[in-house]
Amino acid sequence: MLVISAEQVHKCFSFEKLIESLKVGFARPSGSPPRNVYELNTVTHDAFAVLPAWNEHFIGVKAFTYFPHNEELGFKSLYSKIMLFNREFGEPLALIDGTSVTLWRTACVSALASHYLSNSDARHLVFFGSGNLAPYMIGAHLSVRPINKVTIIARNMDKANILLEQLSKQYVDVSFAVGVADEQTISSADIISCATGAKKPLFDGAWLSEGTHIDLIGNHHHDARECDSATIARANVFVDSRINVLKEAGELLIPIKEGIFSQSDVIAELSEMHKLQWQRQVDQITVFKSVGMALSDLLAAGLVYGLNS
Repeated sequence: MLVISAEQVHKCFSFEKLIESLKVGFARPSGSPPRNVYELNTVTHDAFAVLPAWNEHFIGVKAFTYFPHNEELGFKSLYSKIMLFNREFGEPLALIDGTSVTLWRTACVSALASHYLSNSDARHLVFFGSGNLAPYMIGAHLSVRPINKVTIIARNMDKANILLEQLSKQYVDVSFAVGVADEQTISSADIISCATGAKKPLFDGAWLSEGTHIDLIGNHHHDARECDSATIARANVFVDSRINVLKEAGELLIPIKEGIFSQSDVIAELSEMHKLQWQRQVDQITVFKSVGMALSDLLAAGLVYGLNS
């Protein structure tokens, strides 16, 4: 059985390679039960999660711990491993670093959704967040659309400026700036991607211009949200997994409670998008809400295993 480190994972991936693997994998038969997240402490919100999935090649399970206050004590806030088994005989194949896989697959799931949902000529990306996911998210979005301007909005200005410097060197043909969530910035966005720990909406949905695509990945709580009800009311809404999103995500659960949205208003989940009859109109607003699902972990881990075996 292989033990595959984070360094090996990072060497395996490119955005283009993983997005294509996800696109093919989500269009094929698979099993992906609801992920199980167990809150260990209602005060600190320490959590443990288990995500199983399988397809014709592999069986996999990702387990992770999330202790949000760990960094104050000198530990990482997230630890994760993926166990991969052979589908034909059930033989254990590999133990793979899950944290690095999660960074890549989270970003590439959002980019795959943007490939299906955003306008093909999208040029301006507004990105909320400056954490570990930020460079992966921005890079993945740049790989699927001809974006030439990125505005970074974050609470931590030091981290935002470090990210700005890093990305400016990496993507020399793209203009990067640190901005604020005002009407001018939001209305000028073609794509808005949010990867934050925010509990309340990050922008006013009334400011959105027609044709904007909104990508929401940061929130996993039923009583919190990164966008407001006005955004959901104006948008065509898609998700990575109906079961998981409608169990966890306040972005949809709060508007449902308010009576302005219903579960049946979700147009499709990611595994259905390749066969959608729905066609985007240039002036339509779209929302993709993701909370994470095991199939994306399985597909990414399978790609890593194939390149290391």
